[in-house]
Amino acid sequence: MKNLDSLIRTYYDFPRKGIAFKDILGIIQDTEVFRELILKMSSNKIIKSSEAIISIEARGFIFGSAISLQASKPMIVARKPGKLPGELLEENYYLEYGKSSLSIQKESLMRFSSYAIVDDLLATGGTIDCVANLIRRGGKKVCGSVSVVELMELNGRSRLKFPVESMMQI
Repeated sequence: MKNLDSLIRTYYDFPRKGIAFKDILGIIQDTEVFRELILKMSSNKIIKSSEAIISIEARGFIFGSAISLQASKPMIVARKPGKLPGELLEENYYLEYGKSSLSIQKESLMRFSSYAIVDDLLATGGTIDCVANLIRRGGKKVCGSVSVVELMELNGRSRLKFPVESMMQI
């Protein structure tokens, strides 16, 4: 996509020394690029083959909600600990710079049988793999994942056992 790479900024040593943080929020500040990106992502075969979308906190919500609207697919959220009420499916996972946890409301998975995972960035694959495990634990199917950016040097795609699409690879 034109201009996509020019809208991504790198912040070195954030959130920890040795990490090169890719900030993609410039994409949503360029309405033409954002619109083109959402149209492309929402017409992706992974999105089309799913009954619903699960987007990941927090930047994944931005892209997931726009894709959900454009593709006319319901959106479920995967959130950090303590952010969702009700009975939850929870799982820990490792980031390239630490450990975290995600939760999905158990009842939100009941209505649909297949899901596409949407996030802003695929790095080591830990976050997306965590959500896939939660979906499977709920007895549901993972159609695949769709991300805006994929960091190729971290090879996160290799740990995911389903189709993976990224709009830009760096």
